[in-house]
Amino acid sequence: MIKLIASDLDGTLLPPTKIMPAETFPYIRRLKAMGVTFAPASGRQLPNLKKLFAPVLDDIAIIAENGGLAWADGKIIFCDPTPADGVKYALDIIDGQEGLYPLLSCADCAYYASDYQPFVTTLLKSYSSAKRADDLRKVADNEQVLKISVWDSQPCAEHGGIILPPLIKGMRAMISGYDWLDVSAPQANKGRAFDAILNYLGISREESIAFGDHMNDYDMLREAGKAYIPENGFFKLKESGVGEIIGPHRENSVIKKIGEIMSL
Repeated sequence: MIKLIASDLDGTLLPPTKIMPAETFPYIRRLKAMGVTFAPASGRQLPNLKKLFAPVLDDIAIIAENGGLAWADGKIIFCDPTPADGVKYALDIIDGQEGLYPLLSCADCAYYASDYQPFVTTLLKSYSSAKRADDLRKVADNEQVLKISVWDSQPCAEHGGIILPPLIKGMRAMISGYDWLDVSAPQANKGRAFDAILNYLGISREESIAFGDHMNDYDMLREAGKAYIPENGFFKLKESGVGEIIGPHRENSVIKKIGEIMSL
């Protein structure tokens, strides 16, 4: 019996319009009544996800910051921060690259230093709690940083996703979307946060399923009992064989698949 369903949001659960499918909240309530917990699993920050899922917040668990933390029952149950020295080391490298703009993601707020308007406009679409800081290195010294989100002014798979991984030694640099790349501690990923929720809820791996569309979802998909990738997913993820391919996100295929599996 399935007891945990986790899904990435952008490019997976959400269609290109980024408007939540109408069936989502009713499905989450019905799943909870069946003893099944739904968990959005995203690179977005916890405050944004709590706001997005406010109507069903008591019924879900959350994986935020690409696995930097997991939340359930009104509290953070797992946190995997990036050490301050690693954050400052990565910032030195990122700052030396043209067209890359870093954002430090902490549990309650995200901090940025650039006033480049396309970057600021983009980040404010996804971050409900964000502040400008004069010095991100001071933020790293004073706050627990979960990851560095890097906005790329070019398609990330053709620019930052090629440049940064070989330069940032001993850290995880992973493409997380069309124009975003995440840098974190080497062990931080959605899979570890997914496992933390399984353990917290007393659910076995075989009782779980997960959906994701990009390489930052790979570890979570691998940990789930059954995994699914939308047709629009990143080609390397689809080629990895970690999950079954379903229809594209524009057809609300995740919701349809959940309905099929759970007979909703």
